[in-house]
Amino acid sequence: MLNASEAGCSDYIVHIKEPKEFFVAFDKVLHSGNIRRSDRKVIILSPCVGDKNITSYDSVEVLSMRETAFIPNVLLIVLTEEESDCKSYDLITHKFVGPVDNKKPILLDRWNSCRNAFENNVNLFPHDMSNLQGKIVKVAAFTYKPYVLLDLDDELVPFGRDGVEVRVVDEFCRWINCTVEIVRDDEHEWGEIYDNFTGVGVIGNVFEDRADLGITALYSWFEEYVVMDFSAPVIRTAITCIAPSPSLLASWEMPLLPFNVYMWIAIFFTFVYASVALIIAKGFSTDEVLLTTFGIMLTQSRPERGFISWRIRSVMGWMMMTGLVIDNAYGGGLASTFTVPKYEKSVDTIQDIVDRRMEWGATHDAWIFSLMLSQEPLIKQLLSCFRTYPAEELMQKSFEKSMAFSIEKLPAGYFAIGEYITKEASLDYTIMLDKFYYEQCVVMMRKSSPYTDKINVLIGRLHESGLMLSWETQVALRYLDFKVQLEVKLSRSKRDVENVEPLGFTHVLGIFCLYGLGVIMSVIVFILEIIVHRKYKKTSLNHEHVS
Repeated sequence: MLNASEAGCSDYIVHIKEPKEFFVAFDKVLHSGNIRRSDRKVIILSPCVGDKNITSYDSVEVLSMRETAFIPNVLLIVLTEEESDCKSYDLITHKFVGPVDNKKPILLDRWNSCRNAFENNVNLFPHDMSNLQGKIVKVAAFTYKPYVLLDLDDELVPFGRDGVEVRVVDEFCRWINCTVEIVRDDEHEWGEIYDNFTGVGVIGNVFEDRADLGITALYSWFEEYVVMDFSAPVIRTAITCIAPSPSLLASWEMPLLPFNVYMWIAIFFTFVYASVALIIAKGFSTDEVLLTTFGIMLTQSRPERGFISWRIRSVMGWMMMTGLVIDNAYGGGLASTFTVPKYEKSVDTIQDIVDRRMEWGATHDAWIFSLMLSQEPLIKQLLSCFRTYPAEELMQKSFEKSMAFSIEKLPAGYFAIGEYITKEASLDYTIMLDKFYYEQCVVMMRKSSPYTDKINVLIGRLHESGLMLSWETQVALRYLDFKVQLEVKLSRSKRDVENVEPLGFTHVLGIFCLYGLGVIMSVIVFILEIIVHRKYKKTSLNHEHVS
């Protein structure tokens, strides 16, 4: 049967003694195969009356099975009367539609072999999913703005629910005349499917048929596609992070900021080269060479007694020109540093996250389902930095600036941000430039769900009309924290220093720290010189006494 299904066979005529066994096997085939069809039809032929093996009541029992509840068009042909050469057959299906008694058998028509005609001549496959007459459609979801919002005030919002995907489902049921019933598992959120074919959360509720549809930012994950049906994409979303904003550099670093690392290395080698040149010019004498070189590079004057030969004067002249250029460049850079605030390097890319080993995370592993099959080394390192915490702990961490938080950027320009990011916390975060990945949000259903084709048609019409963008804007303006949205959107134009301040002690604290460190080192060296000198003097006196 699996091979037949994979070859494209969607409709079946079943003539076996135990039709229940067929439906059990057929349901397993639907879950294990790759072919998906929403409009499958099954015709069950009852065994011959001559065998006296089964009654008409036994035949219709298959309609009460769990497996047949997901196939709208099941037709039973039951032999009811046999007179001489004439036979009469009842054509029976299940009710399927309506709020109750969906498994109730319904007599559609009767066919007589002698007259070779139907009594009512009706449609033998009446369930085309265009009118479900109030049938209850169970929808698995949990509150996640702006996709799904539950527990709202019934007086303000119909049925106490709203959201972009909730509106899609409500519009779907308005179109095919069904009734939405929300199935919740808030504790497990998106959930997962286990190896023993059980599951929790939204995904588990759909997989175990506790719900007909699953919504709430469900992406087109490969593992879930293998065992479930996906609708057409509802929303295209981009996943990125808000990372701690770069802070002002410490004041002790300011004296080092005018030049970068390579420039400081170049200055060091210039100092070494000038010192060596001066030693050679002095006839390989090292007397006061380092102090002289250092002083001239700082444009400090030197006594003329040191400029004896033309070689020394030549080296001194080049050193003074070099020192003048370096000193002026450093002074200009230092003035710029005090005028324009300097910040730490911001976290803009995936590489920045990996290099800093910065944690990033959310409340559920669903944020990384789309990346888990990636073989790229960079993505693997990114996954190793992901962490999950309860919402309360994430809120606490948001004030510590110790990790980045995953968010979604939606098509209309708004963001799906966890409730644990408050306005106060958002002030200290900046949205990253890199997008970790892009995904398509879908509606999940059981494999070969009868709702797949209809909901795909509806989603296509919603995109054509532009309603998806309109709904996103309406929901965002009504329910999202606009201040948080604005802070995240404009975060790359923010700075920790927004007001011009007069030069204060804090701005030059770093220079005084370096000065104090230099004084301390000088005092220590001076004390060591005194100690060494006294020891040397004492040793000299002892030698004189011995002599």
